[in-house]
Amino acid sequence: MESVKKYKKQYLLPSERCMDWAEKSAVERAPVWCSVDLRDGNQALVEPMDLETKLQFFQLLVEIGFQEIEVGFPAASDTEYEFLRALIERDLIPKNVTIQVLTQAREHIIRKTFEAVNGAKNVVVHVYNSTSVAQREQVFRKSKEEIKQIAVEGAKLLARLTEEAGENYRFEYSPESFTGTEPEYALEVCNAVLDVWKPTANRKAIVNLPATVENAMPHVYAQQVEYMNRRLKYRENVVLSLHPHNDRGCGVAAAEFGLLAGADRIEGTLFGNGERTGNVDIVTLAMNMFSQGVDPKLDFSNMPYVASLYKSYTGMEISPRQPYAGELVFAAFSGSHQDAIAKGMKYRKENALTEWNVPYLPIDPKDVGREYDSDVIRINSQSGKGGVGYVLEQVYGIKLPAKMKEAVGYSAKRVSDLGHKELKAPELYEMFEREYLNPRAAFDIGECHYKQINGIIASVEVAEGKNKTIVQGEGNGRLDAVSNALKKHFGIAYTLIGYEQHALTNGSFAQAISYIGVEKEGKKYWGAGIHSDIIRSSVAALVSALNNYFNCSR
Repeated sequence: MESVKKYKKQYLLPSERCMDWAEKSAVERAPVWCSVDLRDGNQALVEPMDLETKLQFFQLLVEIGFQEIEVGFPAASDTEYEFLRALIERDLIPKNVTIQVLTQAREHIIRKTFEAVNGAKNVVVHVYNSTSVAQREQVFRKSKEEIKQIAVEGAKLLARLTEEAGENYRFEYSPESFTGTEPEYALEVCNAVLDVWKPTANRKAIVNLPATVENAMPHVYAQQVEYMNRRLKYRENVVLSLHPHNDRGCGVAAAEFGLLAGADRIEGTLFGNGERTGNVDIVTLAMNMFSQGVDPKLDFSNMPYVASLYKSYTGMEISPRQPYAGELVFAAFSGSHQDAIAKGMKYRKENALTEWNVPYLPIDPKDVGREYDSDVIRINSQSGKGGVGYVLEQVYGIKLPAKMKEAVGYSAKRVSDLGHKELKAPELYEMFEREYLNPRAAFDIGECHYKQINGIIASVEVAEGKNKTIVQGEGNGRLDAVSNALKKHFGIAYTLIGYEQHALTNGSFAQAISYIGVEKEGKKYWGAGIHSDIIRSSVAALVSALNNYFNCSR
C-alpha cells in the first residue's frame, strides 16, 4: 500500500527507562472499576439511550457491582442534565456508589455541572483538557504554558465551588490524549493540578491517563504509566486511573500492562462499547482476572442475562466470538477438540478435581451461566465421534460403546452436511432414533417365546411387511437363540460384536438400553434398543442392527 508513506510512529516514550512492569507476571488484585457506559458508551450509540433506559442501565451496573459510575456530561445537553437530576431526586444512588460527572475545564461548563450534582453526596467531578501535541498545535493553537493554565484554572474553580457548596466532592483530572502528549509535559500539568487540590488520605484525587486514541503498542502505554506512577506528587494520596481506547485492538492488553505499571483504577465499558473501536472492555478485563484466580469484584456469573440487557439498552450486538460472552466462545465443533473436552470432563469427574484445567476451556462455562450440553459441544459436519457421544450421554443418558461411536459420528456428519446446518441435541437424538433405534424397513419381530432344553430354544415371530413367519433357533442364551433363528430365516451368516447395555433411568420404571453390532464380511452395522426388559431391549438392538445391514446391502 503506497499510502503507508504518510504515516510515522507517533508514540512518545519517557526520558527515563520505565520497564519495572515487565518483571511482573500477573495482576494480583482487582482495580477500582469505573463504568463510563452512560457517558462514553452512550455518546457513541447511533441512537443514544432515553432517560428511562439510562436509569435501567444504571441499575444493571449497580447490580453487577460497580461502585463508581460516570453518569454523563450534565452541562452538554438537557437529556444528560435531566438524567442526573432523576438519579438524585428519585434517590436511586446507593450509599456505596459514587457518581462521576464530566466537565471541560471551562468556567460556565463547570458551574452548570455543579448545579446538576446539587443534592448528591458521593460525587467525583472529572475535569479535563487536551494536552497532546496535535491538539495544542492544530485545535487550540496554544503554548504549553497556556494549556497548563487552562488545567490549573479549572482545578481552582472546582475547589472553590466545592467549598462554596459545603460539600466534600472528590476531583479527577485527565490530560486528554495523554498518549499523544510528551510524558514530561503530561507530568508537569498533572502535578500543577495536584498542587491546587493538595489531596489527602481522606480525600484522594484521581489522575486519569486516557489513551484517547490508541496509537502505539501496549508496552509503550505501560512505560508512560510507570513514568507517571514514579513521578506524580502526592502519590500516596492519588488514585492513578487508566482510560484506554481500542483503536489498535489492544485496549485490554494496554490496560493490563498499565495495571502492572502501577495503575489503581480502570475506566471502561461493558463489552468495549465507545467511540470508534470502543473503550476498553471491562467484561474481558474482569474475566481475565477471574480466570487466573483473582476476584474481580464484579459479578458476571449470569453472563447471558447481562448480555441480553446490554443489547436491549444499547441496540448494539455482541460478537459470537466476544471473549467470555459470545454465543460461540465455549463451542467446540472440531472433532479433536470435542474428544479432548469430553475426556477432560470425564477425568475431572473421576478424580473429583476442584481446580479447573479442562482442555480448550479456559474457564468453566457454568461460572458465567452457560451449559455444557448446549454451549460447549456443538455438532456439525466437522464434529467427531467424541462430541456426538458426549451430547447423547449428557442430555439423554446414552452411553455409546466405543466401537459404535464412530458409526454414529459419521451419521451425524452426514445429516449435518446434507442439511448444511448445526445439529442441536434434539435433532441429534432424532437422527439416532431414526437410524439406530427404529430402522424397521426390512423386518421386525413381534413376539418371542423361550424354552430351556439343553440350552435355550427361541420361537420368533418375524414380520416382513404383512407376512409373518414363526422361526425357531437354539443358542446358549436368549439373544443367541434369537440371532440363530434370524440367521436361519434369512440364510445369512454374521458375528455379534460390541454387545453392551445399561440403565437409562432409575426407579421401578427404569428402562434399559442395549447396543449391538453385527459384522459381516468385515463391515459393521449397529443398532440400539430401549425397553424396560433387558432381553427385549437386546432383541430390539439386534433387529435394528440387521435392518441397517439389509438397508445397506440392497
